[in-house]
Amino acid sequence: MAHTIEEKKKLLNRVRRIMGQVAAIERTLDQETVDCSEILHNISACRGAMDALMAEVIEGHIRYHILPRNGDETDEQSRAADDLVSALRAYLK
Repeated sequence: MAHTIEEKKKLLNRVRRIMGQVAAIERTLDQETVDCSEILHNISACRGAMDALMAEVIEGHIRYHILPRNGDETDEQSRAADDLVSALRAYLK
């Protein structure tokens, strides 16, 4: 997964943001009175962040492990990869 090393800082920032969101959920649940809508909002935000992280890693996998690494992909392969990434991002949204 060489591509993850190249994108390490970006991916770690996403993970840290997710950790902050999970901590906010924990803090909210730990309160005496819990606002269900706040919990649901926080869970939704966390899920969205996880989906975005998943999309980022999948896109890297497609571009660095499925397409030829030396840049010899055809225009058709490149378009197919772009279409797949777009479809995945739309699905994970």
